[in-house]
Amino acid sequence: MAEGGKVFARIARRYDRINTLLSLGQDQNWRRTAVDQLPGGRILDLGGGTGAANDVFVGREVVTLDPAAEMLTLNPIDRRVVGAGEHLPFRDETFDAVFSAYVFRNLDSVSRTLEEIARVLRPGGKAGIVDLGRPEPGWRRSLHRAGTAVVLPTVGTLAGAREEYVYLNRSLDKLPPPEDMLGGSSLALRKTWRMGPLGFVYGAILEKGAGGS
Repeated sequence: MAEGGKVFARIARRYDRINTLLSLGQDQNWRRTAVDQLPGGRILDLGGGTGAANDVFVGREVVTLDPAAEMLTLNPIDRRVVGAGEHLPFRDETFDAVFSAYVFRNLDSVSRTLEEIARVLRPGGKAGIVDLGRPEPGWRRSLHRAGTAVVLPTVGTLAGAREEYVYLNRSLDKLPPPEDMLGGSSLALRKTWRMGPLGFVYGAILEKGAGGS
């Protein structure tokens, strides 16, 4: 299990409430911006945990995968699988879409996970990714880094989870911009966009070619 999976398993019952607070209630809207661009049918909620995104999967058959069994036990959907993005326990071309929110910073290997997503997607299928990161270089990034260094540990302390939110702050600097991180895989990067104050949330849509690549 990736470090993030171990960390947030310890605060499973509080995790979604704290995220909603930190996002000023916008976290579900940010998920929806990506899900609304995905095809219908069978969707894999990769790193879906407690099922925070369930309400935006209208009309879809949902399978949720997460490395933290403690979080999956709180998810009310029927199809729940313990596993990691780097080794998806599904057959080739199983899903019409894959969705992942606030997970990629916690992966052991982004490149391996993208390979696995491409494998389990059907030709023409799409993946939608939403995650946190630093704003684009400049004063916004400097301001954001200074702010989260204070706010996140403080929120964690008040919630009795300081270690977890110190980790969250560190993870914001872990990965390159989404255009660099997602642009070199076997999936075609169709678009990226920024959301949230200072643009610290990003969304991305990737597509598997009709020929299977």
